[in-house]
Amino acid sequence: MAPTRFQLTRYFTLTSLVAFAVLGGSLFFLQRGEEKYFAAVQRDQTDFIAKAQAQLLQEQRDAARANLVSVHEAGHVTLTRVFANALWASHLAPLVAQAQSVPIDACRLRQDAPVGVIPGLAEAKACTEKVRGRIMALPAFGAIDAPVRALMRGTNVFKIKVYDLRGLTVYSSELAQVGEDKADNRGWQAAAEGKAASELVHRNQFSAFEGVVHDRDLIQSYIPVSAGPEGVAGVFEIYSDVTPLLHQLEQASTRAASVSAGNQQRLREGSARSQAAVESASGRFILTIIALLVLTYLALLFFVRRGQGLIDREARVREQAALREQEWHRDKMAANISHEVGNPLAIISGLAEEIGHWRDPQDINPEFPRMIVEQTGRIANMTRRIDDFASAGRDTPEALDINQLVQSVCDFLFFDRRFHGTPIDLRLQPGLPACHAIPDHVTEVLMGLLQAYEQGCEGCGVSGARLAVETGLERDEVTIRISGSCEHDSSNCPCPVGDPRMDSARRRMEGMGGRIAPVGSAVELRLSCVAPAA
Repeated sequence: MAPTRFQLTRYFTLTSLVAFAVLGGSLFFLQRGEEKYFAAVQRDQTDFIAKAQAQLLQEQRDAARANLVSVHEAGHVTLTRVFANALWASHLAPLVAQAQSVPIDACRLRQDAPVGVIPGLAEAKACTEKVRGRIMALPAFGAIDAPVRALMRGTNVFKIKVYDLRGLTVYSSELAQVGEDKADNRGWQAAAEGKAASELVHRNQFSAFEGVVHDRDLIQSYIPVSAGPEGVAGVFEIYSDVTPLLHQLEQASTRAASVSAGNQQRLREGSARSQAAVESASGRFILTIIALLVLTYLALLFFVRRGQGLIDREARVREQAALREQEWHRDKMAANISHEVGNPLAIISGLAEEIGHWRDPQDINPEFPRMIVEQTGRIANMTRRIDDFASAGRDTPEALDINQLVQSVCDFLFFDRRFHGTPIDLRLQPGLPACHAIPDHVTEVLMGLLQAYEQGCEGCGVSGARLAVETGLERDEVTIRISGSCEHDSSNCPCPVGDPRMDSARRRMEGMGGRIAPVGSAVELRLSCVAPAA
C-alpha cells in the first residue's frame, strides 16, 4: 500500500478559503466599525458645539443682565449723590433727625418665638401704622414729598425710599410703605455698611410716581448716603425701570439663538454629507479589498497547483527510488541467504561424499554425524527465520504484536553480512498491547533505520559498534527506540537525520498515523495502541 501523498491543493483550498473569509469578514466589520465611530464622533462634536453655543448664549445673557445691573447701579449711585446734594442737607437730614424720636423696638416681632408661631403680628402691624402716622406728622416730612417728585418727574425712576440707620423707612414715594422696618433686609444691611447692593426684579404690579404699572422689570438698589468723616448717614432705595432695555437684550439673545440654531443646522447637514462620503468611500474600500483578496487567492492557487504538481512528481520519484531500494535489498538479502544456506549444504554434501568412500569400520569418523546434525539445524533455523520474516510482510493494516515483529526483523538481518560485526541488543518490554499498522511498512521502516545506523557507526572500527532496539509503552502509544554506540570509547553513533531512509521512514509512519522523531542520538517510533474489544 503506497503512502498517502500530501494534498497541498486540497489543504490550501480549504484553509485559505476559511482564512480569506475570516480576513474579509474582519475587514468588513472593522470598516463598518470605523463608519459608526466616525458617525459617533460627529454626533459628539455636534452635541458639544450645540452645548457650547447654548452655554455661550447663557453666559452672554447673564453677562448682559449683570452689566445692566452694574450700569444702573452706577447710575443710582450718581442719582443718590444728586439727591444728597439737592435735598439731603435741606430736607432729608432734618427728617432723619426728627424720625429718631419715633421708637420702633416695640413694633419689631419677637425673634425668640417658636417656629410657625408669630405672636403679636396684628399688634406689630398696628404699631407700624402708628409709626407711619407719627413720621408723616413730622414737620420735615410735609416739605420733602413735593421736591422729590418734582426732581424725579420724567425719569425712569419709579420709586425712591429713604432709611435711617435703624432700618426705618422715613420716606417713600409710595406713602403706604413709610414706617416699615427693613433692618433684616440684606440689601439695606450692605448699604448701611457702606456698600451699594443691586438686583434685577420683576413686578407684576408696581406703584410708581405716575401710578400703578404692570409687568415691569426693575433695578432695585440700596445706596449708602455718606456724611463725610462720620460715615454713613442714611440709605437710599431706588427702583428704575429697565423693561425696554431688558426687552432689547432678550431680542438680541433671540437673534443670537436663531443664528446659533442656523449654524447647528448647517453643521448637521455638513456632518450628514461627510458621513455619506465616508460610507461611500468605505464601500469602495471594501470592494477593492475583496477584489484584491480574490486576485491574491487566485494567484496563490495557481502557484499552489504548480507546487502540488512538483510535490506529486517528487513523491513519485521517491516511491520509485524506494521500490528500487527494496528490490536491491531483496536481491542482496537473497544472495546473502543463498550464501548462508549454501555453506551448510556444501558441508553436508562434502560429508556425505566422504562417508561414501568409507570401507572399513576404522575409517568411521564419529564427528561427521554430529556435524551433519549441526548443519541441518542451522538450515532449519534459517528456514524458520525466513518464514517468520515472510509472514510479517503483509501490506494491509492489522493489529500487530510489535515485539514479535521486531524480533523477526532483527533475526532476519542476521543474514546480512554487514551485521555480522554489529550485534543488535533487543530490549523488549513484555505485555505490550497490539498496534494498528501495516506490517510490511513497519518492517521496511525498521530495516531501513537499522541499516542507516549500521552505516553511521563506521567510525567505531571493525566489530566496534552495537545497535540497541527497545520497545516500551507510554500512555496510549507503543514506542520503538533505535540507537547505536561504540564499545571501545562508549560514544554514540550519530542519528541518521539526513539519510534518505529517514525521510522514507517518516513518510511510512505518517501514512499509518504514527510518528517518528530524533531523540538525542536515537530515533523513536510511536504507534497508537488498539483499543481492547468490549
